[in-house]
Amino acid sequence: MEQFPAVAIAHFLALLIPGVDFFLIVRTALTNGWRNATGACLGIAIANGVFITAAFAGIALISNPVLLDTIQVAGGVFLVFIGIAFLRSNPQIDADRGTGVKSRTWLRNFGLGVASGLLNPKNALFYVSLAAALSTAVPLSLVLYGTWMFAVVLVWDIFVAVVLGSRHALGYMQRIIPWISRFAGVFLVLFGSSMIVGLAVRFFG
Repeated sequence: MEQFPAVAIAHFLALLIPGVDFFLIVRTALTNGWRNATGACLGIAIANGVFITAAFAGIALISNPVLLDTIQVAGGVFLVFIGIAFLRSNPQIDADRGTGVKSRTWLRNFGLGVASGLLNPKNALFYVSLAAALSTAVPLSLVLYGTWMFAVVLVWDIFVAVVLGSRHALGYMQRIIPWISRFAGVFLVLFGSSMIVGLAVRFFG
């Protein structure tokens, strides 16, 4: 467990870097409120948990190039699809939105969170690299590492959702929500397209 501080810091710093999951949480919290956004948070955490379990259990996802390429293509298509949806939407909120949990909205956000996490090959790469650094750790330590990472992902994502999706925040964010949605849409389209183009160049180049 002497490696724990370094691994914990590296993992948390990676969470601080805005990525696809972050933009999904921000946009969902701003448009649906933080309670409904917890669905996306839990979905993303579960997706991370799948990669954590696979990596720490020695299932080398990254060692199978066909599987990784498939994940990359599927992830790129998914990100482009979500990005276009963001660009075409006209998000509007009112002061009462997000004060309660709507089961259908929550489940939809949960599904988006799972898909966003699983279809992002960077998640697989990150956790496999961490697993490689912990190759000498005993099984019990790996269980503790994995549990900690899952909990940190979930708590951090919910924190982001609460901060940006509270009624107080909604009042201030009303005017900039459309711009955030567009920015997130452009980011997702460009990021997803770069994944597909990068794979095509590597495959046909």
